[in-house]
Amino acid sequence: MGGGGGGMRGSRFPGGLFGDDMFGPFGVGGGGSMGGGGARKAPPIENKLPCSLEDLYKGTTKKMKISREIADISGCSKTMQVEEILTIDVKPGWKKGTKITFPEKGNEQPNVRPADLVFVIDEKPHSVFTRDGNYLIVTQKISLAEALTGYTVHLTARDGRSLNIPINNVIHPTYEEIVPREGMPLQKDPSKRAT
Repeated sequence: MGGGGGGMRGSRFPGGLFGDDMFGPFGVGGGGSMGGGGARKAPPIENKLPCSLEDLYKGTTKKMKISREIADISGCSKTMQVEEILTIDVKPGWKKGTKITFPEKGNEQPNVRPADLVFVIDEKPHSVFTRDGNYLIVTQKISLAEALTGYTVHLTARDGRSLNIPINNVIHPTYEEIVPREGMPLQKDPSKRAT
């Protein structure tokens, strides 16, 4: 049924994200050492941000609690641990691999600029729909009689609407029926859906 990815590098969080418990804490590491003649920036820290198909269809807000080391304001070389909540506005139509960057939210260290903190969208598998780019694909098993005499597909769209899709053609094993404007929202214009 009609309905449009990214690698990981750098350090990883020592802790994990806790599924739907968006306030589960995780650490924000970051390494690096003095380079040639001045402070260099620590490599980016990336971690997956699990999102359901519904999250990416309708958009949602995720709140992530991080823990990191910052320089003591007294000016000495000591650091102190602080916790912070970051808000991520997941937009309709975002895809697996979409990156959200929070500049310099890694640990603070002497002579090293803090790393950028990067969240990478990771789409959870769905029980009914498979996403292929902006298209949503559904596979149905039907009887021989239904294949020969007609069949109506009953689905619930990702926005909650009931879809009844009559198929009056003879259905063969590789038959595809494309339903216009029922795919994922388009990133550039979420009011429109893939055809």
